[in-house]
Amino acid sequence: MTPKELMISRYEAFVKKDWEYIVKTSTHQTLEELSIESDIEWLKLEVVDDYENIVEFKAYYKEHGILGVLHEKSLFIKEDGQLKYASGELFQSKIQRNETCPCGSGKKFKKCCMKV
Repeated sequence: MTPKELMISRYEAFVKKDWEYIVKTSTHQTLEELSIESDIEWLKLEVVDDYENIVEFKAYYKEHGILGVLHEKSLFIKEDGQLKYASGELFQSKIQRNETCPCGSGKKFKKCCMKV
């Protein structure tokens, strides 16, 4: 499995709230830490870049009715012969007005959920 494939599978696990998989594929995350994120509805994943053991992505979500984006550059390392998530560098990002709205409408964000 490549770092990009692992990152995508971890995103899918967040969508399904499969906390055990997240813990199993991480060097440090715990079930207690992850259970607080259960209010978030994940909407869309965009891989921005991937090289060596680093994957940069944007994950769009809805929390308490508000759309947001998690923009991170993740580092993956081998631990006990298995590739795992080690750490992430977060960026201050927001959904740009001319991006396709992450709600899935197909409209630009400014003509859709930004207006709400």
